[in-house]
This record gives sequence, C-alpha cells and structure tokens, in this order.
Amino acid sequence: MSENRKPLSKLPSGTALGNSGKTRCPLCMGLFKAPRLLPCLHTVCTTCLERLEPFSIVDIRGGDSDTSSEGSIFQELKSRSLQPQIGILCPVCDAQVDLPMGGVKALTIDHLAMNDVMLENLRGEGQGLVCDLCSDREVEKRCQTCKANLCHFCCQAHRRQKKTTYHTMVDLKDLKGYSRIGKPILCPTHPAEELRLFCELCDRPVCRDCVVGEHREHPYDFTSNVIHKHGDFVRELLKGTQPHVEALEEALAQINGMNSALQERVEAVPADVRTFSEGYIKAIEEHRDKLLKQLEDIRVQKENSLQLQKAQLEQLLADMRTGVEFTEHLLTSGSDLEILITKGVVVERLKNLNKMEYSARPGVNEKICFSPQEKAGRCHGYEVYGAINTKEVDPAQCVLQGEDLHRAREKQAASFTLLCKDAAGEIMGRGGDNVHVAVIPKDKKDSPVRTTVQDNKDGTYYVSYTPKEPGVYTVWVCVKEQHVQNKRQSKQMSLTAELTA
Repeated sequence: MSENRKPLSKLPSGTALGNSGKTRCPLCMGLFKAPRLLPCLHTVCTTCLERLEPFSIVDIRGGDSDTSSEGSIFQELKSRSLQPQIGILCPVCDAQVDLPMGGVKALTIDHLAMNDVMLENLRGEGQGLVCDLCSDREVEKRCQTCKANLCHFCCQAHRRQKKTTYHTMVDLKDLKGYSRIGKPILCPTHPAEELRLFCELCDRPVCRDCVVGEHREHPYDFTSNVIHKHGDFVRELLKGTQPHVEALEEALAQINGMNSALQERVEAVPADVRTFSEGYIKAIEEHRDKLLKQLEDIRVQKENSLQLQKAQLEQLLADMRTGVEFTEHLLTSGSDLEILITKGVVVERLKNLNKMEYSARPGVNEKICFSPQEKAGRCHGYEVYGAINTKEVDPAQCVLQGEDLHRAREKQAASFTLLCKDAAGEIMGRGGDNVHVAVIPKDKKDSPVRTTVQDNKDGTYYVSYTPKEPGVYTVWVCVKEQHVQNKRQSKQMSLTAELTA
C-alpha cells in the first residue's frame, strides 16, 4: 500500500491503549454510541471515528489479479480509473482501516457492544435508556416480541394496537439476569425488514426484500439453517488461532521473566563491580604506598651515601689543604735548618695524603625511574603494575653471548644474546633500553643485513639475523649509543667483531 498519511488524532491524555471494556469507547471513555467494529476487531463510537483525521490511500497491489493479457488490460484500465481511497488509523492499535464508500457509517455495527451497553444500563435501573419509539422518555418495559424498549406512554399505545395487543411485555427490572436483550437487527437497505436470511453468494445477511431484489437468484437460506456451517468455520479458525495466543502469552511471559532476571542482574552486578573496584583501588593504593615508601628509602639511602662521601671528601680536602698550606709556608718562610728539621714529618704526611684513594665522581647517581608497564606481582589477589628502578645500564659492563656472533651460515638464521648490566656488574633484570644492532658486510657497507632485536624484559635481548651471501661481516652492538665491549675478544676487537658467513 502506498499512502499519504496525515497526523493521527491522538487519544486523550491519560487514556491507556487497548479496549476499555465491552461497553466503553477507548477514545471518549463513555458508553458506546452507535459502536462500529473495525477490521482489527476494536470497537469505537461512530462519532469518535468521524473525529479522526483521515488520509488518502492508493491501492497499487494487484497481487491476485489475472496475469493473462486480457487480465493485464483490465488491470491497466482499472488502475487508470483508480481514485484515492480514504483511510483512518485505529486509535487503539494504529492499524490501517480502509473506509468503504459510505465512510465510517458504512462500517459494521457492533451489535454485541450495543447489547452489552443495554445490559449495563439495565443494571443501573434503566438510567440512560430511552424509548425506542418516541426517543424521549425513559424506558419502563420491553416488548419481548418486538424486542423494543418502551416508555410508559408508548407501552400503553403498544397494547391498544390490534396487531401488538398480545405481545409479551416485561418490566425492565426483570431483564437484569438476561445475557441478551438486543434489538432486532434491521436491514440497512430496507429498514423496515429484519435480517433473517443469509446470501451464500455474497456471504452476508439479507432481508426478505433483498432476496427478491438485489440478491435475486442468489442461493440463500435462513440464518438458523446456515449458522452451524459458518459457525463451525469460525470455530476452526479460532481453534487455529488460540495456540498462537498461548504461544505469544508464553513468549511474553518468558520476556517478562527475562526482563525481571535482567533487572535482578543489573541490580546485583553493580555491587560486584563496586566490590571488585574497591578491592582493586585498595590494592593499587597499597601498592602506591609501597612504591612511595620504596622511593623514600632510596632517597634516604642515596642521600646518606652522598653525605658520607661528602664528609669523607671534605675531611680529605681539609687534610690536603692543611698539608699544602703548612708545606708552602715552610718552604717560603722557614730557614734552611727549619726545613731540614721538619722535612721528615712533612714528607711522611704528604706521602700518606697522596696515597689516599677517593672517587672524583659521586658514588651514587640520580637515576630513579618509574616503569608503569612492569609487572609488580599481586596485592590482595589483584595483579598490580609499576616498579621503581634505580639501575642504569652500563655499556662497558654489557656482555654478548652466542657462537653465531662470530660464525654463521649463508641464508640460515643466526642469533646471539645481549646481556645488559649496570655499573656494578649486576644484571639489569628489566628491559626497555635503547639497543641498536647492525650487521654490515665488509665489502658492501651500504647493504646492511636486516636484524631483529627482541626485548625479553629481563635485561637480555635476543638478536637474530640471516646473512645473504658468504663473506666477512662487522657486528655493531650499541646500548645508549655506546658500543658494547665483548670481553671474550681482544681490546682491539672490543667495538667490532668479524663474522665469516
């Protein structure tokens, strides 16, 4: 369907979607007045439907039309004469309702709803019911023969007429236990005739005048004779529909159950998240405090070492100055005899001072770094990261290991290991150093061999390469832009090594 919809008139504010019972309109919430049954099986007052804003519909389906050439021509002629159809949307379920030529008033009347409205009015002591004849006074009795509700005046007139004298009249209050008190259903084409027959060809109820006019020669029968066949057909359809209702109810129950379970988990999981997060935060904070304590200990240790070295150097400097000043004074101001007398003491002192060993460089360095990616074990069951490192790699202490450092085979992978140490000769125990390796042919220095350096994160580096041609190669290994000394080679080979492939 191709359609040009206009805005739908909305339900009144606060009105819930869905049927509002058997007797009340879902739009106006009042008792049904001339209720119409929509194709979606929702019932709405005629006046309420007329207030809905319609939209135009153009039918371009033609799915069941004849596909022959004659059918195609007919379909083409039909499409040319198509006029936009008027439609509305069901105010309950938003289903599209194609209005018949007569508009809203041509929709099927919901007689069941009318009967329920009448029963509800009866339960209210007849309030709201008016006489079917005069449409003015309140109802007092009902003619069971005519199925008409009558006021006191019309009831008297009904009894005086010869044709209706013997009709059965029942007080309205005596009908409260009835399940059906509906009026006779009259033919919309012949309002004076009751619908008692059923046209099989047109599949709709008709009256006596219809079968001699518009439905002449159509097969028909009394409604009481065909109700079993058509009722059974509807029952079969209902029988096939009910399992779907049960399946949908079960599906909705499962969805509701899943939604409840989901809500329970949504409410429970935050507690787990908070417990985990709080524990993790506590572990991180404790690890942080340990790192800060470690940093403070390092500071104290380094400062104490520097202070001790400083005190020693200051004392040595004072001794040196005393010796120098005294000796200079002796040599410049003393007599020959005084110099000779004092010479033994001065020489001994100066010799001892000159033998004093001391480092001209600070005994500690300022190298303190934080490695956030380094694993630091577990704290309260949580794995934590981050370590403080004070070691600094010393290229002069680093060691190269592996026979492939000196010999390799053509077009075969070769490898060796770089072991990084600090100035004290201790293994670094961590990676992250700036390591550069180059393997260069002696005769083709502009064509170095591709090398790969793998950081093992423990102070060792795995170096691999593949020589392409036989020859002599020079291996350069640099850490912090300084050449590594291979202690197994002579001093002349400390910076380079020759490799025969």
